[in-house]
Amino acid sequence: MQLTLQSDYTLRVLIYISYHQEKIVTIDQIADFYEISAHHLTRIIHKLGELGYITTIRGKGGGFLLAKKPSEINIGELIEKIESHFHIVECFDPSKKSCKILGACFLRPLLAEATQKFIETLKQKTLADLVTNNNKLKSIITKSQV
Repeated sequence: MQLTLQSDYTLRVLIYISYHQEKIVTIDQIADFYEISAHHLTRIIHKLGELGYITTIRGKGGGFLLAKKPSEINIGELIEKIESHFHIVECFDPSKKSCKILGACFLRPLLAEATQKFIETLKQKTLADLVTNNNKLKSIITKSQV
């Protein structure tokens, strides 16, 4: 299974912010650090705000902060909210019916089960599991803002 870039960037944003909880973070800081488009991040930040994961501060000196503790941000639940679908093969997409073996194939239920287990595994972890006691990651992320 492969997550979209939106999920990848969403997780990176939250990891970055979690190491800078003592100050307001800007889109430009994250974009510069990861060397990704600030435009792309704007949509992600907006979505994270709508979902209640971050608090946005408008105006001069504005930016955003985590709205929840890292231990309260469940990775699996977040991914379910961010990903628009889990169409890992064509037959998962109800709008597509071109597969000639659709009604007889056992691949779809197998992949459905694997996808469910993937999400269940992610639901066992929080953002805190990714950032707590990870001094190497913390050093990399916080060094960028010195």
